[in-house]
Amino acid sequence: MAAVTNKPSLIYGIACALIAFNFPPLAAAQSAAGTREVPARKIPVPDTVSPQMQKIIGAPLSPTWNVLPKTSEEWKAQVAKTAEAAVRGLPAMREALKVKLEPVTIDGVKAYMLTPAVIPAQNQNRLLVHVHGGCYVNGPGESGTSEATMIAGFGGFKVLSVDYRMPPDHPYPAALDDAMTVLKAAQKMVPAKNIGVIGSSAGGGLTLSMVLKAKMDKLPLPGAIAPGTPMSDLTGAGDSFNTNAMVDNVLVAYGASCDVRAAMYANGRDLKDPLLSPVYGDMSGFPPTILNTGTRDLLLSNTVRVHRKLRQAGVEAALYVHEGQAHGGWYRDYTAPEAKETFEEIAKFFDKHLGK
Repeated sequence: MAAVTNKPSLIYGIACALIAFNFPPLAAAQSAAGTREVPARKIPVPDTVSPQMQKIIGAPLSPTWNVLPKTSEEWKAQVAKTAEAAVRGLPAMREALKVKLEPVTIDGVKAYMLTPAVIPAQNQNRLLVHVHGGCYVNGPGESGTSEATMIAGFGGFKVLSVDYRMPPDHPYPAALDDAMTVLKAAQKMVPAKNIGVIGSSAGGGLTLSMVLKAKMDKLPLPGAIAPGTPMSDLTGAGDSFNTNAMVDNVLVAYGASCDVRAAMYANGRDLKDPLLSPVYGDMSGFPPTILNTGTRDLLLSNTVRVHRKLRQAGVEAALYVHEGQAHGGWYRDYTAPEAKETFEEIAKFFDKHLGK
């Protein structure tokens, strides 16, 4: 993993040097090795998005982006504090979107059933399986259900949100095992072709890994999937890890807290293992896929590369890149028009491809 503490100081040093020397034209800043040095600059909040999204884009860096607990107990305390804050806003969201939450246990795995007040006729025999984000460590319990609530409310689907086991106590493959247990149980509730899988960030990576695992185990595949800004490559490969470093106000930079958490999940395994970094897997035969990312997303390249891999495999895949948004901007405020629009697009995609 890249050293966390070096990134900000390196960027600050480059910026100071460029200012001190009254930086030359950008063309002259091109180094012999092809690495381009860019001058320090301020990036304004775009006025081409809603006021709600402007507030999200303009927010300061995540306060825990480079806060790295040293023990399991400290990690658990940080996760619990974040989860407590997330849970406080969920009742109002469920009330506004008219969604009911019910804790359930599916073959020994904890989960939540999210049920909208109105389920359209075409969705009566459909079910979505949701795997939450949180860099494989955050989002325990009810705190991981916000995205599931939005697709249930905006899309009119019943949603099973998996409360999968996580590090530090349960590294890989616990999360994937739990998600697969729920997927297999869901296939007993409705036909496999009537099931969609949705998740963002770590949940997006898990969504892709679930399909790879189902292929490996010769299980029926879901009818369609919606991996948002997926953590599809844990190795740090991809252009946007550089171009959007310190621009994404959620993940901020490669090697920061999210990647440290992902390494806890990987637990020493090869990060190019396709079940950890699914962009390296065989995506032939994948179900139709809708992907979402943003122009400021640190994982823009992760998402773009998955889309290209799917298209090269002949899979129907749609890619939506949202104006100005950092990592997962569309599910951070359910009142933003961009959130409603995104989840309605996902719902249309599912409606087109899922069985009835």
